Amino acid sequence: MANVILCFLALICSVQSLDNGLALTPTMGWLHWERFMCNIDCDMDPQNCIREELFMQMADLMVEEKWKDAGYEFVCIDDCWSSHQRDAQGRLQADPKRFPSGIKKLADYIHSKGLKLGIYADVGTKTCAGYPGSLGHYKTDAKTFAEWGVDLLKFDGCYMPDWTLLAEGYVNMSKALNETGRKIVYSCEWPLYEWSHQEPNYKAIKGACNHWRNYGDIYDQWVSVKSILNWTANHQNILVPVAGPGGWNDPDMLIIGNFGLSHDQQQTQMALWAIMAAPLLMSNDLRNIPYKSKKLLQNRKIIAINQDRAGKQGYRIAEVNGFEVWERPLSRGGLAVAVINKQEIGGPRHFSISLATVTSCNPICKITQILPTYRKLGIQDVESKLIILVNPTGTTLLTIKPSKSD
Repeated sequence: MANVILCFLALICSVQSLDNGLALTPTMGWLHWERFMCNIDCDMDPQNCIREELFMQMADLMVEEKWKDAGYEFVCIDDCWSSHQRDAQGRLQADPKRFPSGIKKLADYIHSKGLKLGIYADVGTKTCAGYPGSLGHYKTDAKTFAEWGVDLLKFDGCYMPDWTLLAEGYVNMSKALNETGRKIVYSCEWPLYEWSHQEPNYKAIKGACNHWRNYGDIYDQWVSVKSILNWTANHQNILVPVAGPGGWNDPDMLIIGNFGLSHDQQQTQMALWAIMAAPLLMSNDLRNIPYKSKKLLQNRKIIAINQDRAGKQGYRIAEVNGFEVWERPLSRGGLAVAVINKQEIGGPRHFSISLATVTSCNPICKITQILPTYRKLGIQDVESKLIILVNPTGTTLLTIKPSKSD
């Protein structure tokens, strides 16, 4: 567990981030895509189709069920919200049947709840679902979103005629958003679409965006969560140094509360998204979410790790006998440590941590287990060994804080 494994990270100069004063900690909220996708059949499935009532209901619940109090503040619309044609002035317009009040009225409703509204557009000629894209309309669309009162833009990367124009398109939309004078969090998918051609320029990406997707869409499957974690760990030397206040790597949505993950696997996703300093954007149905999933998503101690003001992304430091160990430096010399049991057969297994390798424990430290259950493990010293029990596909999450000796 020695921090020296990645000590080079401390020597890398910080990358200049987008200076719009936003996303100083990772963005938290709700996003419709993974759970509701492009369901536009409101006649057959009115409760689950993409229409204004769905977002109003989620906003109501985010206040009533204490999601807002836990830090979740954005209600985000993804693809399939717009009409298939722009209006006579060349502006995007909401589908008149599914959003009869218009986006401005929806934004006003969201704001009346003390929440913020996110919306979706695309850098290319069309969105991924075939709705109008923003290519050739960046300034018009940015101005439209600002006039509507939008607080976050998720900007996808489908249907760009030439991939070499991706960087220019994302930068131009960043400039257009800033020129509106409205504070709008800018969520880019720039590196996701560039990786298949070349290693993205993360200095430029962080200079334009508040967070950015690097890897493919998450699915409601454990194999999907694993693939994201593996890809992130395999590229952490590139990703970790660029993350920090104002700009974050986005491993995609939290699928906790849906159908595909066991509770241990849900705990693993929550713990590792906190370690990775990831945006916490849930995609689930808040009208019908299991109690244990709600409790996990609202766990203030995990959220505190995610929102730690030091703004340092965590990383994988070891792979040992079917376990992975990840750590994240925290404020005031603290450390968050996640131990994942990757084995998918058998029962719980023990893992031993030598505190002599943990700089936060020199000479003594205070250890708290956050997951799978909350336990105070007390004061430990450098001669201690901590033995934990981890379920298959589950995670034990710890915080380790320096303590003064008497």
